[in-house]
Amino acid sequence: MRTIDTSIVTQNVKEMCIEANHYLAPDMTKALASALKTEESPLGKQILGQLEENLEIAGADMIPICQDTGMAVVFLEIGQDVHFEGALLEDAVNEGVRQGYAEGFLRKSVVSDPIERENTKDNTPAIIHYEIVPGSDVKITVAPKGFGSENMSRVFMLKPADGIEGVKSAILTAVKDAGPNACPPMVVGVGIGGTFEKCAILAKKALTRPVDVRSDIPYVKELEQELLEKINRSGIGPGGLGGTTTALAVNINTYPTHIAGLPVAVNICCHVNRHAVRVI
Repeated sequence: MRTIDTSIVTQNVKEMCIEANHYLAPDMTKALASALKTEESPLGKQILGQLEENLEIAGADMIPICQDTGMAVVFLEIGQDVHFEGALLEDAVNEGVRQGYAEGFLRKSVVSDPIERENTKDNTPAIIHYEIVPGSDVKITVAPKGFGSENMSRVFMLKPADGIEGVKSAILTAVKDAGPNACPPMVVGVGIGGTFEKCAILAKKALTRPVDVRSDIPYVKELEQELLEKINRSGIGPGGLGGTTTALAVNINTYPTHIAGLPVAVNICCHVNRHAVRVI
């Protein structure tokens, strides 16, 4: 049994909130550079160049990549041989978010009630997903999620008879409906299977997979590639102003489901697709 003081979680979450909002993850940096080389539209190429320049300025001057520094989404993969001591784990994560958004001078965008709309003034509470895994490590993924793209996400409760073609249609419909509103080029996270809420979590977590890593399930890998090609033929393009780079990746996660259902969630993220990962 390994004992971890939750103050270590707080410190790491704080640093990761700042890191994710100021520096693009390596996989996204590589993907944007590649898109700039392959984009066929002159205007699209210009937009991608401006996005790269923005990223360079953000890193050099330590200012956020985007003014919407997002709602903090935190995935915790906790080894079953870990014992936490100190503050309650959830409180420790939220304290890390509070400190990170204060010390990083990041915009506080969370309201305490969805109807009354009073700002909590520290960007808490975070959205926290817990998973118990083998071992004695804790993997923390912090993925600040802006709502320009979040608002474009969808859940489709398909019938089994809709099959793979229905799944494709649902994903393409979500992307086309999003159009320029999700700040393309986008990353498309997809969850297939489970239940209403499970497929949404699958889609959200799919966004944290490196965009240069494909599924190890053969048919899913083929589906990711096929949908990416179709999305990039949609003409939406960088900034929604036309071009051949509408998406940088389509990441799909699957899960077993009920005989009577085929849930599909599409969680779209903008071109920065912020995420930071650490193992403690």
